[in-house]
Amino acid sequence: MTDDGQWSHRITSPRHHCEKTYLVTLESPVADDTAEQFAKGVQLHNEKDLTKPAVLEVITPTQVRLTISEGRYHQVKRMFAAVGNHVVELHRERIGGITLDADLAPGEYRPLTEEEIASVV
Repeated sequence: MTDDGQWSHRITSPRHHCEKTYLVTLESPVADDTAEQFAKGVQLHNEKDLTKPAVLEVITPTQVRLTISEGRYHQVKRMFAAVGNHVVELHRERIGGITLDADLAPGEYRPLTEEEIASVV
């Protein structure tokens, strides 16, 4: 939550390429070539440009960590749909240099430090 519209725009706009990392639970096991496809960019339905390269880390066959540098509409879900899978759970772990505190309960928040605010340029 912020009242700084410019700062918010920097972290949410696809044009600013702010990295975001998600923990993703999938309906089906991730295919062996998905990480390679994501690293090259994926063609999303009804879009002319490929996604920017993304980094996929397989944790279990149905749970992965995905880092993207855009913020297109429902991008993570659409990327997995493009490779024939379905996202059943999605949790953002990091945005820019700001990592979600593991000790915060759902719905809780904390103020950002000056360093965290400055880390999102």
